[in-house]
Amino acid sequence: MGKEEKKMIKDRYINPLTDFGFKKLFGEAANKELLIHFLNQLLPEKHQVEDLEYLPSERLPSSFLDRKVIFDIYCTSSRGEQFIIELQRSKQNHFIDRSIFYSTFPIQEQSERGDWNFKLWPIYTICILDFKINQPNPHNRVIRYVQLKDQDKELFFKDLTYIYIELPNFTKTLDELEDLQDKWLYLFRYLAKLEDRPAALQERIFTGLFHAAEIASYSIEERQNYEVSLKKHRDIKNAIDTALEEGLEKGSAEGLEEGLKKGEERGLEKGLEQAKEEGALAAKKAMAKQMQSANLALEQIAQIIGCSLEQLKNWLED
Repeated sequence: MGKEEKKMIKDRYINPLTDFGFKKLFGEAANKELLIHFLNQLLPEKHQVEDLEYLPSERLPSSFLDRKVIFDIYCTSSRGEQFIIELQRSKQNHFIDRSIFYSTFPIQEQSERGDWNFKLWPIYTICILDFKINQPNPHNRVIRYVQLKDQDKELFFKDLTYIYIELPNFTKTLDELEDLQDKWLYLFRYLAKLEDRPAALQERIFTGLFHAAEIASYSIEERQNYEVSLKKHRDIKNAIDTALEEGLEKGSAEGLEEGLKKGEERGLEKGLEQAKEEGALAAKKAMAKQMQSANLALEQIAQIIGCSLEQLKNWLED
């Protein structure tokens, strides 16, 4: 490895929250055991995975008017359960809607198996999120299981399950890890920051993980691809963090001033509400411009912020 490459790659282990890192560790047949073990920490006993097969991740639309989607990982177990595993690093206003939309593809595909009596094989949509979703979470849960229930909160349909993993809610230290599930969550958050394999992570499955995650073992092309993926990951995070900081400062000041002016006429409470709304809008505009300066595609910016492409273009022209 030349001096330039040594300078380029600083970490010992790959970041599993990058596109390249996630698919390298969990999306390759050579590392199938890692994905199986991780899934089994999330699944009930009756759906424990013994073996799985990776399926094509690109789902073609049924007509040219429909959208095609590309899953991060799409696979089926040897018993027929189907799994969509998605990694999402940046917050999206309609991510839950998207995850439900994704689950419709394996549902539709099950109808293509010849004679069919409408019995569905279990489908799991598993979302690993590096942000908190916009849903009440009074218990600050890291993992939330969502299924169809009736008005009495009784389970109505058991074979469609959404699992949302909100990594920012996981705050345990190495000494506090209680089980294998905790250890997997810890690795998702901190693997790239580790210099050596901790004593608390000595299980056999993690021997394979640390070996697969060691950047020094990668080919030159793999290291270059990882560096591109890592740069994209950092650019998005920096753009969002900077935009939020600048946007909230500017938006809060401008919104509060305007809101308080109106508050003199309508009452302080309504004025503060106006301040909050205008501050949030200013923050979104600042975030959009920051992401554009980081050379992100307009479609991607609109998706992250949660606005239409036309609305985004208007903001950028202001």
